[in-house]
Amino acid sequence: MAQSEQEILQGLADIVNEETGVDAADVQLDKSFTEDLDIDSLSMMTIVVNAEEKFGVRIPDDDVKNLATVGDAVKYIQNAQG
Repeated sequence: MAQSEQEILQGLADIVNEETGVDAADVQLDKSFTEDLDIDSLSMMTIVVNAEEKFGVRIPDDDVKNLATVGDAVKYIQNAQG
């Protein structure tokens, strides 16, 4: 069953927090992974792998570069679950 935007956001926030130490409350839809949350490419790949496992989706490497903001990732996961 597809999860709501809020459920995905919370799950993603938990993953980001575990990987980078960024406060989960700071992981908001309008935040850029690189500029606002200061996540490097290595951490991003780990976040993607963990998100794939948590949400049961596949995020190809070519698509990862298009996920600039947390909102982009949430929408992508929602669509992939659909």
